Amino acid sequence: MPQRSTFPDRFRRSLNALGVRGTGAHVLVAVSGGCDSVALLHLLRFAADDAGLRVTAAHFDHAMRSGSEGDAAWVRGLCRVWEVPLIEERAQAAPRTEEEARDARYAFLRRAQAACGAAFLATAHHADDQAETVLFRVLRGTGLPGLAGIPPRGAGGLVRPLLPFPRAEILRYARAAGLAWREDPTNARVDAARNRIRLRLLPAIERHVAPGARRSLARLAELAREDEAAWDAVLQPLLAETAVEEEGALVLVRERLAAYDSRIAARVLRAALRRLGIAPDRAGTRMALQFISHAPSGRVCTLPGGIRITTEFGHARVERDPGEAPNAPPDEPLVIAREDAAGEGRLCVGGARWTARWWTGEDGAAEDGRTMRMAIDRVRFPLTLRGRAPGDRVRTRAGTRPLKKLLGEARVPVRVRGTLPVLADAAGAVLWVPGVARAEGAGPAPGEPFITLSVF
Repeated sequence: MPQRSTFPDRFRRSLNALGVRGTGAHVLVAVSGGCDSVALLHLLRFAADDAGLRVTAAHFDHAMRSGSEGDAAWVRGLCRVWEVPLIEERAQAAPRTEEEARDARYAFLRRAQAACGAAFLATAHHADDQAETVLFRVLRGTGLPGLAGIPPRGAGGLVRPLLPFPRAEILRYARAAGLAWREDPTNARVDAARNRIRLRLLPAIERHVAPGARRSLARLAELAREDEAAWDAVLQPLLAETAVEEEGALVLVRERLAAYDSRIAARVLRAALRRLGIAPDRAGTRMALQFISHAPSGRVCTLPGGIRITTEFGHARVERDPGEAPNAPPDEPLVIAREDAAGEGRLCVGGARWTARWWTGEDGAAEDGRTMRMAIDRVRFPLTLRGRAPGDRVRTRAGTRPLKKLLGEARVPVRVRGTLPVLADAAGAVLWVPGVARAEGAGPAPGEPFITLSVF
């Protein structure tokens, strides 16, 4: 009869699945002093069966209750006996909520991980934590990603080796190994929602509704993660043809997105936004899709959570709303006087810096989108290179037309328009916008003296 695998055997398999064991890795272990984290530290220190594995402990004192200094001193003594290096820190001000406490704890753990150079950060989340998380999210109306619960791996080498195991099994191991630990008295209070789920709701469900509810909820998380992984595989080629990252933003092909079934399009959009660290809810996703599909070019929509979407002809640019930019350099126009027969200068428009060079007489330079020739005797000096102004119009063969309309016809993205230099004469009439438009009648006739201006 085959021998039944022990708890340490299955723990080592968990380490293998996470890619921790057999790599000579350095693991930082979050140790609160409770049973779960002490058992995790003991397993990694004495049962990993990996001579190359290095272990460091990290303890954060939230300073939220009296006696927390005793927990820190106890962890300090434990690490001394087990010969495990310890990094510890106490909060300068006690967090006001559980969420603030979690943020402060993980910020410390990441600092500690960087300080000791650990490739992995291990926490002691287990299968009961998973069940509580999934049930809590179900009660709040989560979607499929929420049902996936706590992932075994996270960014920056975060791993949870105890996630496959129920707390009862961890407790049996701790007792069999003769471990001691500290009990946090706040875990027995039912004023926090998670504690009420752990102490009252789940036990009542297992007594009266579903005896194996914890196990079933943990299994539900595994099934949801499998489905999410399948979705990710399906979405990758769709994302490749729909979204391109550009300068910290996402540029979406509107026609491609609109061609998908609305439920697929929502998935594609959410997957794209996750690249920016944005996670809109269902209503925000629906609003974004509606705007991307139907808004005319040049419109801007800001969604809750600081998401800004700008339609630019066949594309939609999605980015975090930068708000006001107090540190953006002010515009610096450039003035060219008639007596300046040749010269070079710099200007700043909408934060973009440009260089202008001008000269008189022939030099073989051809006119193109960045170079223009003007009749010296027919343009009104001084000339000014500046940013676009409200009411700017350009004289064309069809009459004067709004510069805004010409920019749209030239398919200049809205975000770029405020950075383009505009050449105006002494009366404010627009003579030229490099790459976009030039005024009718400003060019020289054959044999007429002219000035050449180049902007780059």
